[in-house]
Amino acid sequence: MAWHPSSSRPEAMTPARLEAFSDGVFAIAATLLILNIQEPGAPLGEGLLRIWPSYVAYAVSFMTIGVIWINHHAVIAQVAKVNRMFLLLNVVFLMLIAFIPFPTRLLAEHITTDGAQAAALSYGITLTGTAIMFNAIWRYAAHGRRLLRESADPRVVRGISRSYLPGPFIYLAATLAALVSPLLSAGLYAGIALFYVVESSLFGGRA
Repeated sequence: MAWHPSSSRPEAMTPARLEAFSDGVFAIAATLLILNIQEPGAPLGEGLLRIWPSYVAYAVSFMTIGVIWINHHAVIAQVAKVNRMFLLLNVVFLMLIAFIPFPTRLLAEHITTDGAQAAALSYGITLTGTAIMFNAIWRYAAHGRRLLRESADPRVVRGISRSYLPGPFIYLAATLAALVSPLLSAGLYAGIALFYVVESSLFGGRA
């Protein structure tokens, strides 16, 4: 069969295919987190206790990626079609998702060292950028109902917009807290992850 350039135009892509690709990136990013937990060394009992920051960082980042995945599904569920700009925004967003395991490892390895501040800042900058891109994806699709389904409930659309708006500001505040105390910043990241787990569950139930 002859190949035709028009057959691979981004405008011809379906939301289902976009979501399938995105799900793959989410799955890989979440899986890579476990590779950040290194063998503790001998004696094993003390070593397992010594690497406690790795467990916490793994749990926080896994929950964070999980909640973002759930919310990304909620966005795609409201989308009827995609275009080139939406795809490009989604690609940048996924690039940040795939990057999360790196600052997670930095935070786990350096939160109790002199590099704690740099590690906390790198983690926060990554998540702030992710939250910004997530808002960009949704607001581009929802502006004037540009890409939304005709049957999309206006109440759900408004609820999603309100729910996602504070994300960049919350993560930015937690990031700036690292300038005062890296431990405080790390605690805020954990609190934000827990908050969004609860918030996503409650909003999902209402939707």
